[in-house]
Amino acid sequence: MPLNRRKFLTRSAATGAGVTLAGAAAPAAAAAGTGRGRKPVKRYALTVMGTTDLHGHVFNWDYFKDAEYTDAAGNAQGLARVSTLVNRVREEKGRHNTLLLDAGDTIQGTPLTYYYAKVDPITAEGGPVHPMAQAMNAIGYDAVALGNHEFNYGIETLRKFEEQCDFPLLGANALDTRTLKPAFPPYFVKTFRVKGAPPVKVAVLGLTNPGIAIWDKAYVQGKLTFPGLEEQAAVWVPKLRSMGADVVVVSAHSGSSGTSSYGDQLPYVENAAANVARQVPGIDAILVGHAHVEIPELRVTNEETGREVVLSEPLCYAERLSLFDFELVFERGRWRVESVRASLRDAATVEDDPRITRLLRDEHAEVVAYVNQVVGSATETLTTVEARYRDAPIIDLIGKVQEDVVRAALAGTAYASLPVLSQASPFSRTSEIPAGEVTIRDLSSLYVYDNTLVAKLMTGAQIRDYLEYSAEYFVRTEAGTPVDVAKLTNAGGRPDYNYDYVSGLRYEIDIARPAGSRIRNLTHDGVALDDARQFVFAVNNYRANGGGAFPHVASAKELWAESTEIRTRIAEWVTEKGVLDPADFASVDWRLTRDGTPVF
Repeated sequence: MPLNRRKFLTRSAATGAGVTLAGAAAPAAAAAGTGRGRKPVKRYALTVMGTTDLHGHVFNWDYFKDAEYTDAAGNAQGLARVSTLVNRVREEKGRHNTLLLDAGDTIQGTPLTYYYAKVDPITAEGGPVHPMAQAMNAIGYDAVALGNHEFNYGIETLRKFEEQCDFPLLGANALDTRTLKPAFPPYFVKTFRVKGAPPVKVAVLGLTNPGIAIWDKAYVQGKLTFPGLEEQAAVWVPKLRSMGADVVVVSAHSGSSGTSSYGDQLPYVENAAANVARQVPGIDAILVGHAHVEIPELRVTNEETGREVVLSEPLCYAERLSLFDFELVFERGRWRVESVRASLRDAATVEDDPRITRLLRDEHAEVVAYVNQVVGSATETLTTVEARYRDAPIIDLIGKVQEDVVRAALAGTAYASLPVLSQASPFSRTSEIPAGEVTIRDLSSLYVYDNTLVAKLMTGAQIRDYLEYSAEYFVRTEAGTPVDVAKLTNAGGRPDYNYDYVSGLRYEIDIARPAGSRIRNLTHDGVALDDARQFVFAVNNYRANGGGAFPHVASAKELWAESTEIRTRIAEWVTEKGVLDPADFASVDWRLTRDGTPVF
């Protein structure tokens, strides 16, 4: 049990006279129905604020472009902006009538978080306090649910971050494998003192994602287990109600779609927030995370009680702040939630809180200096602009680095003579390595995830199936019809990171054919692929552990794995070479066709 587990289970907020409530300047407990012979009805207004999927965004800054963040939609990012929004809400509602939560994925996602996990790690003796802990402590978060990316740097880093936070990291379904008891605090309770009325007790249940068991298996296997959200909510919500909770809010690092990216590898749903609302009685609201979508308000009817549960998901990267506005009425000796409504506030409508800017100015400057280190030079500009539908040299670079690392790792083993194939995805549509000087920032923008490298043993037949599954990414397009590249990809909503190149082979993807029969003229070393031949397959740990539900790879024999990030391996490779020349790594391995005719 972490040392700070118990200290966060309850907390009180005193509400003084004259506090401004939502929509009215009035005492915290308001009277209504004061006719002759009728007792006044006591009411209370409470606002729960929420963020999610912050992914290390403190400032509105793009470390990959070394510039202020901008996008076509006019969004702005960062906890410094959120802090300003939170301050405004606290002024409007009364600070003691508010609660601030987050739904997870906090310490991974930007060069800032990588720097304080790997370059100047918080786990080192006398190491720094994590910038996300500093910012969230200063803003005054009350509780944060664990996200799956909290585990990306290992449990030691997560525990150190937990130690540095002034708020609990909640995970009712993150269980110790040995005891099957929560390894993190499952819930948090805050008591709101109401003038002239009994206090209001608000319970927050934290739930994380079952997919951690797949995505970070190397860190959690044999230590932690992650049952389904619905199952654990059904255990804990009744307990919270029996403890006297007047309001129950769930902070869930789980989307609302009811779908899973990992197929049938786990018996638990990845995006289960709406299922929890539907199946588990006693919940008033759910702060949703994980899916990186914007949901101002979603109302789900509980199947047992018929009551509506209000869900909201603010956009990721601190671009939005969810507000749940509760109206409570005191009846029959206890508080009852009369209504809940959810809305969003936009970080682009405010400026940074100067308090947060001053607090983390030095840490930000350190990371900017780090990512701008020059590690080599490029003979020409490489870009991912067309990488999702054309074989691009910049993605071939990833494949080449992975092949070289795996070959070196397996040298002298029984598998050294097997041919090495490599998987890589077009993560970004805007990454660019410019001609001339190449920096860590340029290379990091190519590989934005903290994935590590794994070598699997697979057969030619399995690789063929893998490619067919990957080719489902393309929308079926009949021969002779116009090709609109904006509509050519992402069939069925599949994201770009779940489309894979496979280097070391030559093949065509016939998009006029139905999914499952698109891979044509598949060869290795100039001859048709032998389905029985064995290959070493270099893949990232997300894919190796089942991410994206690609066939065969998760169950394939693992030959080797490491904990060094692929982005670091790319930087090392470029540093050693000195010059980044496509002649050293690029080749046209695949192309799109329609009935055998090239699309481009």
